Amino acid sequence: MRPVDVEDLVAGVRAGSRQHVARAITLLESRRPEHREQARRLLAALADRTGHAVRVGVSGVPGAGKSTFIDALGLRLLEQGHRVAVVAVDPSSRRTGGSILGDRTRMARLAASDHAFVRPSPSGRHLGGVARATRESMLVLEAAGFDVVIVETVGVGQNEIAVSEMVDTFLLLTLARAGDQLQGIKRGILELADVIAVNKADGDGETPAKAAARDLMGAMRLMLPGRDVRRPPVLTCSALTGAGLDEVWEAVLEHRAYLEEHHSLATRRAQQQEDWMWALVDAELTDGVRGAPSVRAQRAALEAAVRSGETSAVEAAARVLELYAHDLRVGEQDG
Repeated sequence: MRPVDVEDLVAGVRAGSRQHVARAITLLESRRPEHREQARRLLAALADRTGHAVRVGVSGVPGAGKSTFIDALGLRLLEQGHRVAVVAVDPSSRRTGGSILGDRTRMARLAASDHAFVRPSPSGRHLGGVARATRESMLVLEAAGFDVVIVETVGVGQNEIAVSEMVDTFLLLTLARAGDQLQGIKRGILELADVIAVNKADGDGETPAKAAARDLMGAMRLMLPGRDVRRPPVLTCSALTGAGLDEVWEAVLEHRAYLEEHHSLATRRAQQQEDWMWALVDAELTDGVRGAPSVRAQRAALEAAVRSGETSAVEAAARVLELYAHDLRVGEQDG
């Protein structure tokens, strides 16, 4: 990575330069200590330009067509005069750290627009992979003038919880399946949803999609009983034909209006900031433990002992923390 000129990055991001936005996000994704300090300076300098975008999380079952849906919806929003940014959280291998990073190619039309920005983001280790770089990337994108920021997750477990805690509206995309429309949709994910859309409602799939929507509406009535409880609307759409996309976006805006009407948007974002603070603390502590000299020196041996059964995970974890505490004491004495 080239030497970082934070002031130049700030000026470029404020001017809406896509090159500067890309470089700024690369800085945010770095785990080098000097880059983390520069990233903090960058975000502090951009803080007055953030917080104005519509933040939407999109998740769903495998095969639901999330990337195609975002591509089609994004193009529609561009036609309406919006500037659209997408952060596509890509699964990282816990073993190698590598990631697929294929969402940019699946959103080729949107990514080609000068008024859109698509960024695959490797998920890494922290809080389902999205707590650090994704949140910070959203702020840079807002500061660059994007008024709609979409976060796409791969639809695997903890990612959904993490994304729901950084957006205003969580959109669950699903599809009709032969006889088991609700299979694969965990109750916990349904509880996170603010809007639900059944995709691929076109051709022979239109009737099954409508049936799946009815089933989901019934499920939501059982999960969220009561007259005064807000239930997420369940809609059908087709990313292929464009049918229903306007209605889905209107439901997103209606949810945001609902939050503002009930003075919940500011409260939600304030809580998200608090959650982010502790997520960053957890991430920094994890990196600190892994990077401690004594831990690095014995890590391979401890991991091998755990894999062989010679040492339990509990014992190894305690030893890692002892090594970390030792390095902290040595550091205090040297200081």
